[in-house]
Amino acid sequence: MSEEALEYYKAAEISELQDGKVHSREVDGELICLIKLDQEIVAFTDNCTHISGPLNQGEFDGCSITCPWHGARFDVRTGKVLRGPARQDLYTYTVKVEGETILVGLPPA
Repeated sequence: MSEEALEYYKAAEISELQDGKVHSREVDGELICLIKLDQEIVAFTDNCTHISGPLNQGEFDGCSITCPWHGARFDVRTGKVLRGPARQDLYTYTVKVEGETILVGLPPA
């Protein structure tokens, strides 16, 4: 989906995020995870694509997150599956920063 077709919603302030820590947020009814990686902020769905395990409770290491339920692992920057049992990539969100505010792009309802 093109960036122009997205609707942007406030997810957090930069000061609320700690480097390398998973932060769970609800943005316009969507459960998402935010992670600050050095100067980049990534956002992805909080539901594992295997059977909807809570990724915010998973183990984060470097650039990957492991689902606490069955061990599926994903690259948080791209959403790509790194290890099964998940077969489908995570949905990742477009992130914009305006001043200190982190905005996440969601598809229109």
